[in-house]
Amino acid sequence: MSGSVDTEKKGSPISEPEVLSVERRTEDDSVDRIYDTKSELVNQCLQNEIGMGRYQWELFLLSGFGWMADNIWLQGVAIILPSIEREMQPEHIAFATLSLYVGLIVGATTWGILADIIGRRLSWNITLFLSGVFGIAAGGSHNFVTLGSLVACLGFGIGGNLPVDGALFLEFIPGSHQWLLTLLSAWWSFGQLTASLIAWGFISRYSCTNDTSQPCPVNENQGWRYTFYTLGAMTFLMFLARYAIFNLQESPKYLLAKVVIKKLLKRNSRTITLTLEQFQAVNDRYGSSEQLATSRTGAGAFVHALKGFDLSHVKPLFSTPTLALNTSLTIACWALIGLAYPLYNAFLPIYLNQRSVSQGSGTIDETYRNYSIVSVLGIPGSIIACIMVDWTRGSGKWSFGGRKFAMAISTCLTGVFLFLFTQAKNEAGVLGFNCASTLTQNAMYGVVFPAPHRGTGDAICSAINRITGLMAPIIATYGDLTSNAPLFVAASLFLVTSLLMLFLPIETAGKAAI
Repeated sequence: MSGSVDTEKKGSPISEPEVLSVERRTEDDSVDRIYDTKSELVNQCLQNEIGMGRYQWELFLLSGFGWMADNIWLQGVAIILPSIEREMQPEHIAFATLSLYVGLIVGATTWGILADIIGRRLSWNITLFLSGVFGIAAGGSHNFVTLGSLVACLGFGIGGNLPVDGALFLEFIPGSHQWLLTLLSAWWSFGQLTASLIAWGFISRYSCTNDTSQPCPVNENQGWRYTFYTLGAMTFLMFLARYAIFNLQESPKYLLAKVVIKKLLKRNSRTITLTLEQFQAVNDRYGSSEQLATSRTGAGAFVHALKGFDLSHVKPLFSTPTLALNTSLTIACWALIGLAYPLYNAFLPIYLNQRSVSQGSGTIDETYRNYSIVSVLGIPGSIIACIMVDWTRGSGKWSFGGRKFAMAISTCLTGVFLFLFTQAKNEAGVLGFNCASTLTQNAMYGVVFPAPHRGTGDAICSAINRITGLMAPIIATYGDLTSNAPLFVAASLFLVTSLLMLFLPIETAGKAAI
């Protein structure tokens, strides 16, 4: 067997030394070694033979739809809050956002686990389907309880977009193009812009006035419904583009199947030297392929996923002083931003509307015009972040730049601009400081964990991020949205987080993910 494998490898960019290197960073479990070693073979094939071709660029577009839809609905719910408050007059308008975050937490957990059990493809498609259906349904709500329930179901759908879409895209691209994962955040910003422009067109024309002394009948307040119908239809069209037009293959890391690799090659017009004999050599070295198949599919995958929740994957994150400090600070950063980000962004239309009223203008058209202008600045912010994350100057302790620098500076500036926003005395100041904060708040997230335990570390960060985000509407409710208190809290949290980021001991700029 070894002779035939060596013959196949002559002239092949997929070499044995690179495969053997996996042994030095895997655990002593034979099934995990089989999986990791075969994954390394697939990685080499993606990098050296398949490359970045038509299939990956199409996948970048369609994965971007998921990120776009995620923020379309986060902002969509925020956008309709003033109209909902006028029409339904709930005691606590922020509970609509609370409902969304409950759905997001359940959705992120559910779809993340199901992606490892039933595969990435089904999760990738069904999340947008559910988002579109429940988004349209929410537009037909006639009371606040119904709206909150449907928004929670909507959150359940979009909750799986970021983890599933990001993981699927990353597993199809070569290591040389992993920076595109950062660029996906531009789609996130484009989602906010899309939602704000649609809302500006509908809500400014088909809504009750800001004069609370006048009644607000349903037939005069259809703008927010038209907005939800349109956003829901757009999301459903994104689902159709994924399901009916693009022939998505299951992730090669999930299947480790040669047929998937061959379809990628055909799409990209490339050839391959990866052989089944190379996979068989891995089986001979570490154990049976049946073990791997059993452990990565069906009930075996569920058992394997449950094994990942034990402390054996948590303890290594604190195994050395450096890792312990890095893990603790990273989790703290995600927690603080998870609270600060929605405390500002989820209620931005309300803040803008209140500032307009207090300054003597207060038309709905001006509020949503300003919100659209603010949303535009998120797109260049994402591009700037993409450039900064791998840019460094110098070396050693005097290095300047990199991901820590990008995160810390952007987070600090976001906090500063929010403080300035609370002190703005005219429309130009309100608009300018909000534009500046939107520009700077797209490079704040970062995770640095060792490869065998990255899933656990990322899961902990994501869970804490969503849980603290759930606290935002509660604080906004009892902290009084008509005052600057929620903004002061958000700005302070951003500043504290920026200081913590500077103390992260690990810098990953310019290094390939393992």
